[in-house]
This record gives sequence, C-alpha cells and structure tokens, in this order.
Amino acid sequence: MIANHNMRASASGDLIAAWRWRPVTMNPMASLKPTTVNNRMSLISERSIGAIHYRIIALCFAAWIFDFYDLILYSFMLLPIARDLHLSQTESSLTLGLALAMTAVGGVIFGFVGDRFGRKPTIIACVLIYGVGTTLCAASHTLLQLLVFRSFTGIGIGGEWAGGQSLIAETVPAHRRARYAAYVQVGAPLGAMLAAAAGGHVEPLIGWRNVFLLSSAPSFIVAAFVWRWLPESDVWKQTPRHRWFSEDSLAALRPYRRIIGLLFIVLLVNSAAYWFTYTWMPSYLRIARNLTPQAAGNLMIWMQTGALAGYAAFGALADRFGRRPIFSVYASMMALGLLPATLFWNWSAGTPGLIRAGLIVAGFGTGIWSGAGPMISEMLPTGIRNTALGLLLNVTRGIQFFTPLIITALSPVLGFGPTLAIGALFSAIGAMMVWLLPETRGSTITQLDSAFLSPRAGG
Repeated sequence: MIANHNMRASASGDLIAAWRWRPVTMNPMASLKPTTVNNRMSLISERSIGAIHYRIIALCFAAWIFDFYDLILYSFMLLPIARDLHLSQTESSLTLGLALAMTAVGGVIFGFVGDRFGRKPTIIACVLIYGVGTTLCAASHTLLQLLVFRSFTGIGIGGEWAGGQSLIAETVPAHRRARYAAYVQVGAPLGAMLAAAAGGHVEPLIGWRNVFLLSSAPSFIVAAFVWRWLPESDVWKQTPRHRWFSEDSLAALRPYRRIIGLLFIVLLVNSAAYWFTYTWMPSYLRIARNLTPQAAGNLMIWMQTGALAGYAAFGALADRFGRRPIFSVYASMMALGLLPATLFWNWSAGTPGLIRAGLIVAGFGTGIWSGAGPMISEMLPTGIRNTALGLLLNVTRGIQFFTPLIITALSPVLGFGPTLAIGALFSAIGAMMVWLLPETRGSTITQLDSAFLSPRAGG
C-alpha cells in the first residue's frame, strides 16, 4: 500500500530501538515525534510494532478494565445494597438500568468531545468522572442518591471506551489492529472477574460501602499515568476537521447510512444478549438457585475465565480468518452456553460440571466485543470515528435501561431462568446479522478520509 515499505519499516525499527536506549528527558513525549520518511511524516500506525504501541495498549487497557469494573460492580452487590437501602426488585432494576442509560449520554457527549479536542483528554476526563462517581456511591443512603451517583458514574464510563478504541485504531498497524484492540478489550472480562470477586468474597467481609471506596482508587492513578505517558493520535492531529459535528459532516456521512444502521442493529441485539445475562445473573444464582454468595461468585468467575480466553483470542482469529466469521461463531457460542444455566438448569444440574462448562463457553462467546471497536473504526472515517464509536456502542447499551426492568416484569410469568435465556435468542440473531456487514480485515484506517474531507466533491 505504501512505497518502499521495507525501507520505512527498517528505519522505524531503528528509531524505536534508539528511543528505548535514549536517556530519560523532562519531556516524555519528545521521543514520540514522527520521523520523516520519503519526504513525508510517518504515522505511528506505519511504524514497526514497538515501545510506543505497547504503551498505548497498556494505558488504554488500564482505563478500560476499571471502566468496566465500575460499571458492573453494582450487579454483584445488588442484594446487600437492596437490603441496606430497603430497595424493591423494581428499584434495584431501575438503578441497574439508569447506569446503562447514562452510558449512552456519556457516549454522545464525549464522542463529540473526542473528535473536537482529542482522544487523550477525553480518556482522562472520563476516567476521573467514573472514579468520582464510584466514590460517591459509597455515601448513598437513599434510592435518589444512589440513582444520581450511579448516573454520574455511567456518564464517565460511556465516554471512555470510544476514545481508547479510536486511539488504538489510529495508531496500530492494520495487520495487528484487531489483535491489539482485543487485548485492550480483555479488560472487560477482567473487570467483571474482579467485580465477581469483590461482590462474592470481599463485600461479605468489609461491606459494600468500603468496596466502592476501594474500587474508586485505581481510576485516579490511571488518569495520572494517561496524562503523563499517553501520546495523542497523530491521525487525529493531522485531520483538519477539529470542530463540532456539522452539516458538512452529516452530508459526508450519507454514503455510510446503511453501514451505520446495520452496525446499530448488530450491536443492539448483541448488547441485549450481554445485559440480559449480566444484570441479574449473579442475583439469579443466589435467589432462584439458592447458591451462597461465594458459590455464585465462583460460577461468575469461571464465566469470566472463559471470557478472558475469548477476548484474547478474538483479535488473532479475526486478523487470520476475517471479522464476520469469527464474530458469528462467538455469538453462537454465547447463545448455546447460556442454555444450561438458564433454560435447562434442572436437567444440567444432574451432570457435574455442565453448568460451569456452559458458562465458560458463554463467557468465551462474549469475546465478540473485542471485535466491535475495530469493525466500527474500519468502516468509518477519522473525522467522525470517535463520535460514531461513542454513539453506536453507548446508545445501544443505553437502550438496555429497559433490560433489568423487563427481566423483573417477565420473571414471575416465565420464570427467572427462562427470562434470562432470552439473551441466548438475541445472541443467535446477532450471529446471523453480522453477515450483512462488509468484511474489513486488513483495511487501511485512513482510506475513507479523503471522501469525508471533501463532502461536496462530485455533488
């Protein structure tokens, strides 16, 4: 795709090697300036994989793991919080749902902010917001306070993901993009695993308020490290449209209407599958299946063990076989894995280890979310990439405000297990619908930018 690629790769490798051994200066960003190759400035994504890429991946991973941890932590402490604050199941579902809805608000706001002011400041602001929100949750004494504080947390959580995924898409070479984005997404199951351990093992010892306080501390450390060490996207910096979304932006998006619509539906059904599973699953295991907090937490940890493997493997598989086929296989695995623990619990309980194995398979299938960022990034231009990522992921997730309430309403009619099994149906639909999207494996991240920057060309 680029002339003299081998020569540039060699030069980039020499630059990175020199950077590794250069004495530390007062300006940690000084060594990250792009080099001149063939009379133009090389992009970070055009360099050989090296220290700068590992730094970006590590910092985005740290921001994401505690983002997702803070989002899902409430699900694992729902029962003790409801007991102390005297909340009904409907009020608990409202709290679950409102946090998800506010991630949509955060995604919209910080999607625009990320395209206007940059990926790095967006990540810092969002990490600080969800850290403060989690701290405030520890001081909740009424339903209203809990709703306000969880809403504030949700806004920060909703904005962070798009900034990190945009930065990764714009700095990692195309042949490694899905793989490295998947490594960052491993933060989601790790965050859920930490939340399961905190809710099942730590909360009974120190109480839910102290768990919230301890959980907020890492976010402030992560924000400091991101401010100090994370470089800004050079693709974003060289894009002249550093302004708010405009009529020209909308005009340039018209050719992508079908893609955006399909992406929205695919993400919506898979998001429904995920949150039908996770919002009430820990409490379902305790209420409907009479498991102790430790036993329920252990099952959820096993599920996240499968998710770790699924998230980590998705990128390499997608880079090798394509985005669509791997996404479809994963979604199918999630659908099948959910059935033993929900629809067929009584039958599955007679076979030792079957429920645990099913949850591991379902967890592996949730690795589809490793592919969401690269798929969206590769289908849309740089000028609106962060906005589109924030809108698509967080609006579809925000709609899941209704999911906990639907579960609460349907459980007395269908049964708790069969209601959660609706998530398997959504996952199966997602496995089929992904085939309507184009395959983008190996595409250049800037290939759509020229048309976007000239929205009136040819018209």
